[in-house]
Amino acid sequence: MSKWVISYKQSETLKKFAVIFVTGILVGISLNFFLIPAKVFSAGMNGVAQIIATLLYTHLGITIDTGLFILLLNIPIFVLGFMRLGKESTIYSFLNVAWVSLTTILIPIEVITTNPLMNAIAGGVLIGIGAGLSLKMGFTTGGMDVISLVLSKTTGKTVGNYMFMLNGIIVAIAGFVFDWESALYTIISIYCMTQVVDTIHTSHQKVTAMIITVQPEVVTQAISKQMIRGMTLLPSMGGYSGVEGRMIMMVITRYELYDLEQIVYEVDENAFMNIIPTNSVLGRFANEDEQRIFKSTGSFPEMKKHKTKQK
Repeated sequence: MSKWVISYKQSETLKKFAVIFVTGILVGISLNFFLIPAKVFSAGMNGVAQIIATLLYTHLGITIDTGLFILLLNIPIFVLGFMRLGKESTIYSFLNVAWVSLTTILIPIEVITTNPLMNAIAGGVLIGIGAGLSLKMGFTTGGMDVISLVLSKTTGKTVGNYMFMLNGIIVAIAGFVFDWESALYTIISIYCMTQVVDTIHTSHQKVTAMIITVQPEVVTQAISKQMIRGMTLLPSMGGYSGVEGRMIMMVITRYELYDLEQIVYEVDENAFMNIIPTNSVLGRFANEDEQRIFKSTGSFPEMKKHKTKQK
């Protein structure tokens, strides 16, 4: 068993390093092949780095690579990440940003197309893929990703929404300092990026699962053993068969949907499942950190405090 655990941890580490490698290449290509030549600005600190590097070159004739500014601007952000996201996540995020900085320096600036719209879309999509994969593996590409992830964990709203809101400042700067055409194309690029991020990183996208079964005890027990989610049981009756059963209603994340399907159909292959997108949840809904605490302690943090007070 211990050998399997070590092997599993090693494979997860290899996956993370593979994602870091791919992310660096994608962001470097995005910046140097599409965004920088078209004067379309990226999201977050990458965009701020572009603006600073462009201003220094156009106004003072000083050439400093964008990749160096990406690394320097992200240093204070990692302090926040270390405090709120944890040591391991921050280390991987730092390695990610360092590799992005290096690839941006090493990959030459080339003009692929002179169409600014195509540059904005292609650049945004490539960065979105890298950022989404990084977030899915539990770390970030630095900058606004860190702030967005902290806010997302606090409020439960999607990372992409916060990215889009926070990056409004990049659009404003691009418009005032350069021209509003660049700002408009920057909006398109950031929008493409955030949509790709939310498509890949789905841990904060929620769905409501309605499971109709004639074996409610067996199904609920199987779910409870493997998932830390609340369930509500409602009476149901088949309109055609007239057979009485139960409908199990529960809210989960899209990450958990595949696991739920496997659990249910393993114990009741005749169960009927209806999955509905959920816009918002009010009340108790455990996030990943709380689930981790529950698995190790058997209690949620605030519930533990409440029990202590009662004693």
